[in-house]
Amino acid sequence: MLAIEDFEEASERVKDVTLETKLIYSPSFSDATGNKVYLKPENLQRTGAYKVRGAYYKISTLSPEDRAKGLITASAGNHAQGVAYAAKRYGVPAVIVMPKTTPYIKVERTKALGAQVVLAGDVYDEAHDEAERLAEEHGYTFIQPFDDPVVATGQGTIAVEIVKELPLVDYILVPIGGGGLACGVSTFAKEFNPRIKVIGVEPSGAACMKASLEAGHVVKLPHVSTIADGTAVQQPGETVFPYIQKNLDGIITIDDDELVGAFLDMVENHKLIVENSGLLSVAALKHLDVKGKHVVSILSGGNMDVITMSSVVQHGLIQRDRVFTVSVLLPDRPGELVEVASIIAQENGNVIRLEHNQFVNTNRNEAVELRVTIEAFGTDHKNRIVGALRQAGLETQVVATHM
Repeated sequence: MLAIEDFEEASERVKDVTLETKLIYSPSFSDATGNKVYLKPENLQRTGAYKVRGAYYKISTLSPEDRAKGLITASAGNHAQGVAYAAKRYGVPAVIVMPKTTPYIKVERTKALGAQVVLAGDVYDEAHDEAERLAEEHGYTFIQPFDDPVVATGQGTIAVEIVKELPLVDYILVPIGGGGLACGVSTFAKEFNPRIKVIGVEPSGAACMKASLEAGHVVKLPHVSTIADGTAVQQPGETVFPYIQKNLDGIITIDDDELVGAFLDMVENHKLIVENSGLLSVAALKHLDVKGKHVVSILSGGNMDVITMSSVVQHGLIQRDRVFTVSVLLPDRPGELVEVASIIAQENGNVIRLEHNQFVNTNRNEAVELRVTIEAFGTDHKNRIVGALRQAGLETQVVATHM
């Protein structure tokens, strides 16, 4: 069984490789939820995620002989960088097996830390199978990404830091993939103070822990589908599962659309880049049915590639009616375009794209189509712009926006 002393020892040891990620108070999330909300910004950690804690602590407990065999692991990205970084510190080789779908930035950063990267499988579980095969074939020492109490103890050092900085914490929201972070955080929290509630947060498209807790045993999902690639796990860890059964106070599942909105909130309100898996604990805040509590959301990582970031921002703007497109049918005669533009300008809308289709109708004098993509302040502003166009007698419909 994991004891407080284990976590305290690990906490001291990981200081060799970790940055101090002080809690950030969030006025915006606090106002929105009626709680005092703090963020634990592990997205600012070395290697861009909390995973370096468990990887380094595990490797530090190995014998020199086991380290000298070379290390191998499987990871969707963040654990990969943690193992690569720790292996480099110890001067030993590391092989990392990553799913073929891993974002480019995570692959390149892992290579930059000196590790050999092997791409295998479409999801983490398939990469894990290949890593175990390679470990057996070459005699490497396998470093479990999450299903190892020693690794989980290293991850639990996050909770040690949280309670030292905020002794009055009531709730800790923790993202869940395979369960290593949730195991460490919830086990330490309950040992330290059983009053603290630890809530796990999973993507609804990969909710293997929720399914397992409901079944009373570890369950493997037939498939997973989520933009939260770091938590796209089909099956939680067998070894850490009993700890989670005992210590976790609940599970919240989050749809991908909610992560898109959470990304915008983090960028605009806190100027922080947080990857989709790290945003689970932010999106979960509005699902937490409590008031007046001290709540900490663990931002587990910030390794998001620019292309994914661009897509999330665009979808977020569309989702919140900050960008929308209208189709306006109007006669094909001089001055009509100016009238449309004038109405939008009077309502303080900003035109960012314009498409003119003269072939929407065989009778061009009757109608041509103008598609206008507009930047607005939100839903109310969008509705005012559309209302003004219709009030001017223009046949206007809101249509899907493609950016």
